[in-house]
Amino acid sequence: MNKKVGIQGIKGSFHHLVAMDYYHKDVEVMEHMSFHELAQKLAAKETNEAVMAIENSIAGSILPNYALMDEYNLSVIGEHYTPVNMNLMAVEGQRIEDIKKVFSHPMALLQCKEFFKKHPHIKLIEDADTAEAAKRISEEGKLKVAAVASPAAAEMYGLEILAKEIHTIKSNATRFLVLGTERQKPNGEKLDKASLKFDLKSERGSLVSVLNIIRDCYLDMTKIQSLPIIDEPWKYSFFVDVIFERFEDLEKAIDVLKLMTEELKILGIYKNNLV
Repeated sequence: MNKKVGIQGIKGSFHHLVAMDYYHKDVEVMEHMSFHELAQKLAAKETNEAVMAIENSIAGSILPNYALMDEYNLSVIGEHYTPVNMNLMAVEGQRIEDIKKVFSHPMALLQCKEFFKKHPHIKLIEDADTAEAAKRISEEGKLKVAAVASPAAAEMYGLEILAKEIHTIKSNATRFLVLGTERQKPNGEKLDKASLKFDLKSERGSLVSVLNIIRDCYLDMTKIQSLPIIDEPWKYSFFVDVIFERFEDLEKAIDVLKLMTEELKILGIYKNNLV
């Protein structure tokens, strides 16, 4: 029986392409039109694992997804970095000058803002998914409208690419997390990256003290992200990614951080895939 892997969006979306690239085998892709639904279905074990975008090299972090991981107690079991190739596509036989509206996911539109500054006649409309917007335009045969999506979506849904690689920075890439409901087991593979979440006491220098512990335990911090604690105004949770050479160093850091934080949660221990 194939593993059920949840994605945000439909086939042809960047989440779908990442799922195919990451697993290298047959999986049953389960489509979800929102990140909230994706997390909810995984937590309910209606899917075995899920792929979720967490940050983009142009648009930055997707903050709500940090909150979803925390709310549904999801575990990070892997990560995948992928180049993101944004393209303007529409029903065949049109020119960019003909297009009045463009539909796509807000993160995709944000990554292409410089391109659209050169075409002020086009109205940008946020949509649930890049590939879903492409599919809808194709099925309805709509003229004067276009989508921003992957080349795979254009091919899959029979659209013509009017402009290739319209993202602002050509080295555009997105980091995706692979999520499950249980902690990753080594299975002979070296796990050398961890994602942690902690809440700090309201004391001067508390964050600096935590960062010093990370340094002193020979952990290399690759990401830190703060997120407001909803029911405690002006108080924040911190999400941190660290890489390490020895698992013993991580264990030592965790033991000390438990004493220094109000709450410490290990979101996942997995293989570092940034090369």
